[in-house]
This record gives sequence, C-alpha cells and structure tokens, in this order.
Amino acid sequence: MLWAVEPPEDPGAVERAYHEISSKLVGTPGLLGNRLLRSAAEPSHFAVVSEWSSMAEFAEWETGADHKPATSPLRPLQDPARRAAIYTEVAAYGPDGPFTAPDGG
Repeated sequence: MLWAVEPPEDPGAVERAYHEISSKLVGTPGLLGNRLLRSAAEPSHFAVVSEWSSMAEFAEWETGADHKPATSPLRPLQDPARRAAIYTEVAAYGPDGPFTAPDGG
C-alpha cells in the first residue's frame, strides 16, 4: 500500500498518475491487480493497494530495473506523513464465508 495526496492546485493529479502507472504495469508477472481508493473523510487523500500472487514476485519486480521508472509519476504525490507498507493476507471472508487461505489451507 502507498498513500498519496492530491495538490489543491492540480485536481485529478493522483488519478492521472495512477492510470499512467497502471497501464504500464499491465502484464507484470505476479501482479494480480491494484486499486486506487479515495478517503471518504479527506477527499484529497488516496491509497493505492496492489495485490501480488507472491512476495517473491513482488520483490523481484520491486528490485528490478523497471520499478522506479514505471512508478515515478506518483512519487511526487506520495503522502509525506505516511510510509508505503507491505501487508500479507492471513485471512479473508466473502459473502459465503471464509475464502481459501493463500497457501491453500
């Protein structure tokens, strides 16, 4: 997850950067998808949540040569008060109850 803040003088900057980056990442091995979320309480604040098939594939992409150039449009918009964070799923429920654990259990 990473957080971004939209500058008041540039409405839509976060969304434009998100779409630019996401269109470049289509087909990235291991990337299952990502979402741009807007804060309901503070509409100029956003979170980007990416989902990867494994930590190994994420780490390979993150340390690869394409990572920094691909994500550079969002870098100046990142929220200086919050650091990017990595979470791994330990449990999930859907409308019919628990989903299968990521390890198949």
